[in-house]
Amino acid sequence: MFRKREAVTLLALAPAVELVPSRALGLRLVLGVALALAAALLALSRGAVDIPVDTIVRILTSHLPGIEASASWPESWDRIIWEIRLPRVLMAGLVGATLSFSGAAYQGVLRNPLADPYLIGVAAGAGLGATVIIVSPVPYAFGNLSLLPLAAFAGALLAVGVAYGLARTGGAVPNVTLILAGVAVSSIATSAMSYLMLANSQRAVTVLSWLLGGFNTSSWGKMWLLLPYAVPAAIVVLLHGRILNVLQLGEEEAQQLGIRVERVKLLVIAAASLATAAAVSVSGLIGFVGLIVPHATRLLWGPDYRRLIPMAMTLGAAFLILADLLARTLLEPTEIPVGIITAFCGAPFFLWLLRRQRRPAF
Repeated sequence: MFRKREAVTLLALAPAVELVPSRALGLRLVLGVALALAAALLALSRGAVDIPVDTIVRILTSHLPGIEASASWPESWDRIIWEIRLPRVLMAGLVGATLSFSGAAYQGVLRNPLADPYLIGVAAGAGLGATVIIVSPVPYAFGNLSLLPLAAFAGALLAVGVAYGLARTGGAVPNVTLILAGVAVSSIATSAMSYLMLANSQRAVTVLSWLLGGFNTSSWGKMWLLLPYAVPAAIVVLLHGRILNVLQLGEEEAQQLGIRVERVKLLVIAAASLATAAAVSVSGLIGFVGLIVPHATRLLWGPDYRRLIPMAMTLGAAFLILADLLARTLLEPTEIPVGIITAFCGAPFFLWLLRRQRRPAF
């Protein structure tokens, strides 16, 4: 136990100058980015029409500004890659990276490796917001515009805000109280969602399809809905990597070291929740990504959040791209909701984590 605490202390008190990636981190990031790119190329090449990788590279290059290339491939391949598969692959990668760094942020703030981005009501709130819009008699799609992502986004933020407000006592937000408040808010939202589905059974399939998550409606426009929230949130979380290390010592010890704990918790949770809400609003509820990717990264490369967060982002992108590839090719032409694929991967891993947490620490 002493060695474990000593290791965390050394990580927490490491000089701030190490926020600049070390050589080892640089090599790992190169490996992670290479893995994500390989997964993206594989996903772009596979489908109802298989397209060679070298042709995909030439197609993508031809769309770069200032580059003119003679098209030696069918025009339909260009449309398949640029208009259908590329937005879908990029969206899957962006959502995977977002859920992964958000999960790492929650695990760091709550000091619990079993925490995930949906812990305090994001998923249930988004599901309720989407369900309200789907079952309402008012049309929610107007051409290329849809109220569904906005409703899911608003529902997710409202649920997190209510949970955080209920947990706040005397200017502080105890971790256990926050988790319990999130469970309560999620239960209420889930009950309301279930009632709406039962009362509007003719639209229950549409609701379930959205709840299980997927990227079959991905587009360039949806990606631009996610980027303005995901990128700033990722920067905030990355800049707090060293402080998350300090929090692992405990809140009292962190305060003694000069950390404004409640302010840090509010800022990191707000950034992670905002990013998660944006991701869920465009992809539906895709479970386990924010749980298994950060923890797998921790097992591979250690608990230092300055290194864990960027590595989790690259691995999360690769993981969800491959999960989406399986979702659309396993039972082709039928498409499986990607949330089912991640659940098949994540549930056994989660059970293994629970078992591992029961072992005595030495």
